[in-house]
Amino acid sequence: MGYASALCSLPPAFQIECDKLKRVALRSHMVFLRQLAGLCIAIALFVIWALPAQALDYPPPLSYSNAELTGKDFSRQILRAAEFSNANMEQVNFTDADLRGAIMSASVMTQANLHGADLSIAMVDQVKMTGADLSDAVLQEALLLRTIFTGVDITGADFSDAILDGAQVKELCQRASGINSKTGIATRESLGCQ
Repeated sequence: MGYASALCSLPPAFQIECDKLKRVALRSHMVFLRQLAGLCIAIALFVIWALPAQALDYPPPLSYSNAELTGKDFSRQILRAAEFSNANMEQVNFTDADLRGAIMSASVMTQANLHGADLSIAMVDQVKMTGADLSDAVLQEALLLRTIFTGVDITGADFSDAILDGAQVKELCQRASGINSKTGIATRESLGCQ
């Protein structure tokens, strides 16, 4: 391009030659850029193909919907907005897990351990939680409609602003006690028990 610029400063008689030279220089520059881009893509594809899957450090899947998870240990894991819909989670361990915004709709969580788990703004509707441990769990603003709480330990659980129907609140208030260690809110107060 430097040669073309110098030639274009010549008298107008050379203007046609100058324009041709500029077009040739521009075309060769564009061809070079296309070849360089193609080479970069080829190298990137080779590196991705050549590396073993373990070396890429993929994050764990965020969807466990329709999964068989009986007895699985998710304790202390960060599972924000993870999907567990229609999953079998009997005796699953979610102790101190971060489940904020998780979706657990229509799942079975019989005898699951959710001690200290954070289920704020989670969808835990139509879940069978018979015999589950919700002690010290945070369920603020969680959707809990039509969830079965038979024999559930809710000592110190915080249900502040959770969406429950009247029958659920009445059932939970019969055994509500304790204060949540994280929020400092009493379980009875969070449920609005009389």
